[in-house]
Amino acid sequence: MKSTQNFLDLTGSQLTSIPENIFDHTEIEEIWFDDNRIQEIPPDIAGMINLKRLNIYKNLLKDLPEAVFDLTNLERINFSLNHITALSERIGKLQKLQVLDFNNNKISMLPDSVGRLENLRFLYAAGNGLSSLPSSLRGLKNLTYLNITHNNFTDMPECIGHLENLIELRMYNNSMQSLNDIMGKLKNLKEIYAMNNQIKSLPGSIGSLDNLRKLMLENNQLQSLPDNIGDLENLTDLDLRYNRLTSLPKTIGNLKNLRFLDLRDNKLTFLPPEIKNLTKLEKLDFRLNKGIAVPDWLNALEQRGCTVFY
Repeated sequence: MKSTQNFLDLTGSQLTSIPENIFDHTEIEEIWFDDNRIQEIPPDIAGMINLKRLNIYKNLLKDLPEAVFDLTNLERINFSLNHITALSERIGKLQKLQVLDFNNNKISMLPDSVGRLENLRFLYAAGNGLSSLPSSLRGLKNLTYLNITHNNFTDMPECIGHLENLIELRMYNNSMQSLNDIMGKLKNLKEIYAMNNQIKSLPGSIGSLDNLRKLMLENNQLQSLPDNIGDLENLTDLDLRYNRLTSLPKTIGNLKNLRFLDLRDNKLTFLPPEIKNLTKLEKLDFRLNKGIAVPDWLNALEQRGCTVFY
């Protein structure tokens, strides 16, 4: 156990319950109960009015008691890797919350009140049973990171397109068939991870994402790319492996900051010569495209230091 006046660390202490004497220390601001076998949080926790950070990752919780939502000074709460099936509507009381992490639980629906967490910056919702998000989430104007991977989404939730300060969006390992065209409003978005879905096409608004750096689309069902993908002048990483692409638009040569282009295992028979204009390209991989013509200009790419695999 590590302890200071405002900090208590009981990580990996083989606890099956929370010691009652802890609740006498109302001065504590940060507690770590991670990696134990705790089955419940006693209601006495409501007296810890100064608590800002509560970590109870990897335990045996089946629910969060109402008392947790009286901790109105909480800024971070992590109860990932438990067995929680629902969140109370009262979570909206945690107005100072900046980080909400409930990865790897059994939650299939979020209460509307999550949208009232106006100071929330990081939302971790991976590995649950979610298939939709409440429209109220569009109110999370300070959200910079959203992780909804390993869930049951069949389409990108419309509310995501209103998260105007979002920087990183992780939504891989779902069953999404499309990305919402409203995502073009996400002007601050830098990274999209949408691997292992069933996406068949990209929205026309994709070219509006001026700050996008990484677009990771491995293992989807893309057959083509929109011409305006060439407008993503800040893109550095484009992963298109394991799709169904039969051709690439010439505008791909406009991606002047592209460093990595992965085209493995598609249905390409031809690479547009405009790719040779990508002066910052460090790696081009187009293996496993059956019958693809190997262009002469590859030598020029390799001579300036680009690794080419084919």
